[in-house]
Amino acid sequence: MNQQKERKSRLLAAGEIDVSFEFFPPKNEKMDIALWSAISRLAPLAPEFVSVTYGAGGSTRERTHATVARIVSETPLRPAAHLTCVDATKEEVDAVARAYWAAGVRHIVALRGDPTSGVGARYEPHPGGYANAAELVAGLKRIANFEISVAGYPEKHPESPTMQADIDNLKAKVDAGADRIITQFGFDNAHFLRFVERARAAGIWVPITPGIVPIHNFRQVAGFAVRAGATVPAWLARRFEGLEEDAATQQLVGAAAATEQVMELVEEGVKKFHFYTLNRADLVYAICHLLGLRPLRTAPLEKRRVASA
Repeated sequence: MNQQKERKSRLLAAGEIDVSFEFFPPKNEKMDIALWSAISRLAPLAPEFVSVTYGAGGSTRERTHATVARIVSETPLRPAAHLTCVDATKEEVDAVARAYWAAGVRHIVALRGDPTSGVGARYEPHPGGYANAAELVAGLKRIANFEISVAGYPEKHPESPTMQADIDNLKAKVDAGADRIITQFGFDNAHFLRFVERARAAGIWVPITPGIVPIHNFRQVAGFAVRAGATVPAWLARRFEGLEEDAATQQLVGAAAATEQVMELVEEGVKKFHFYTLNRADLVYAICHLLGLRPLRTAPLEKRRVASA
C-alpha cells in the first residue's frame, strides 16, 4: 500500500498526468457567459485539448463551429470538434470537416451520433450518409490528416447486443484510422479496467482515456448515466442520500467521489483523463489541483489577447 502511495505521489509530483476537457456549445447569452467563464477558469491548467460537442442531427452545428473557431482565434487551446453521421449526407459532413480544417482545427471526435428521435430509438443511417463511426473515420482521413478520437463504452453501448460486438465495432473504428479512444463516463473503475483488457486482447493498441464526470447534481447525472448505459453503484447513490435540496454539499461530495475515482486509476497506471465538465469549472478545477496540476503564471487566454493586441 505504501509503495502504491509513493508511486502515485511521484507521478503527481513529476507532472505526468494529462487532462482534457469537454464543453457543449451555448444556446443563449447566459450560457455563453457560463461557457467562457469555465474555459477561462480551466485554460491555465494547460489541457492536452478541449472538445466541443455536436447536437443530434447537427442541431448545434453552427454553435459548435462558432465555439471552436473562437477557441482557435482567441486562445492557445487545441480544440477537438465533435462530428456525427446523423441526418446528413457524406458531402455535408465532409464540408463541415473541410471548414474545420480551414479554420485551423486538426482534431475531430468522430461519433455515429444519437438518433434524431432521441436516445433509445432505432438508428437509421441517412441515405447517402456515413453509416457508422468507422465509415466516418475513414472519410475524415481521406479529407485530411486529422487526429481522430472515437468513443468507447466500458459497459458497452446501449444498442450493442453483446460486449464482444461492441469491441468488434471499436476495433473497426481504430482500423479505419482512429488515433485515440475516449470512454463514456462511468463510476466503477472495474468496468474501465476490464474494458481496457478486452480492447488490448482484441488487438486495439491506441491510447484509451477514461471519461470522468464530477457529480454536481446527483439526480441529473444519474439520469445521464441511465441514458448512456452507465451504472450508478449503490454505494455511490448512498453518498448523496438526503442531499436532494443541498446543492453545496452535493458538490463537495461529488468532488470527493471523482477525486477518489481518479486517484484509484492513477494507481493503476492511468495518466490521461477526459473530464465532462458540463460547462462547470469549479469541481473539475479542484480535482485537477489534487492531481498536481497548477495554473500557468500567466493565463493562456490573457497571453493570447496580449499577443494579438
